[in-house]
Amino acid sequence: MASVTVRSSSHDYDVLIGKGLRHQLASFLSSEYTSILVITDSTVKELYLQEVKESLSEAAPVFTAVVPAGESSKSMTRYEELLDRCVDVNLDRKSLIVALGGGMIGDLAGFVASTYLRGVDYIQMPTTILAHDSSVGGKVAINHPKGKNLIGSFYHPVKVIYDIETIETLPESEIRSGYGEVIKHAFLSDEDWAHRLLKGKLYELTGEQLESDLRKGIQVKASIVEEDEREAGIRKYLNLGHTLAHAIEAELGYGEITHGEAVAVGLLFMMKLSNELKGAQLPIEAYKEWLDKNNYPVSVLTKIRPDRMLEKMKLDKKTLRQKINFVLLHELSDPYVVEVEEEQLLEQMSLLINEVSGE
Repeated sequence: MASVTVRSSSHDYDVLIGKGLRHQLASFLSSEYTSILVITDSTVKELYLQEVKESLSEAAPVFTAVVPAGESSKSMTRYEELLDRCVDVNLDRKSLIVALGGGMIGDLAGFVASTYLRGVDYIQMPTTILAHDSSVGGKVAINHPKGKNLIGSFYHPVKVIYDIETIETLPESEIRSGYGEVIKHAFLSDEDWAHRLLKGKLYELTGEQLESDLRKGIQVKASIVEEDEREAGIRKYLNLGHTLAHAIEAELGYGEITHGEAVAVGLLFMMKLSNELKGAQLPIEAYKEWLDKNNYPVSVLTKIRPDRMLEKMKLDKKTLRQKINFVLLHELSDPYVVEVEEEQLLEQMSLLINEVSGE
């Protein structure tokens, strides 16, 4: 079992990474709890909820709550339903919430934990590759119909328990989604790691490669969060690829494309802006080949309109005074934030859409 410690202003917490951890959960609890509420989705329920419930039952009475799978559950409606569930089962301030699932569940359950009784302990139990990013760092949120993650808070878990056996049941789209964030972390931190990833096929990954990539991604996230917990400075770098990605998700409807796939498309646009507007020499052709051989849905760009993307990007958290800020790269592992003019964004988006459509 590997362990990474994340340091935050409120408390330090460990990220445990290993196989079969879901069967040992009671032994990982560092406090005594009066009751436990496990929040999961309809897909993960069928796979792991019973095992997790049985494992935790050694520590305290366990209740469950299930929401429909998919990004659309990160909504005010589901949030309210989960608060009702907390009240119905009489959770108190010594209760624990467990977020069992992917990034959507981690964000939603974490936001419930951060607001119920002004905050109760929660544990992240990610079951996707994508959640190696979202489970660390304390950002929790739900979506607004006009934008992703517009309602949320900073609230750290007391522990992250990453049983990588749960990744074995992921469909191909979720593997792609997870590696959208993995390659983002590589672009931010390590040129050699990035080039190794660009040469690979996701469906030929070994278990050892996967565990190594996850550990390195978590370490990148943890090191940045420790230095800038509230996104006043370098934590903004973690939004690499996300400005366009969030706009695509909001425009198409949450769930039409996975978050990590949208990030992968957003990274392509980031590379284009970095190269065309700022004179970088990022390996955009190698990245296009990687997207193609791993079946990323780049064609989604043909379904969007640049003017509508521009309006959505104005709702991005980095936008200040209606000026759109992008995280770009001078070179691999050298990020920066810069304001990009609307006319430039429209032009470069139109050019990329035309390239993808073959016009």
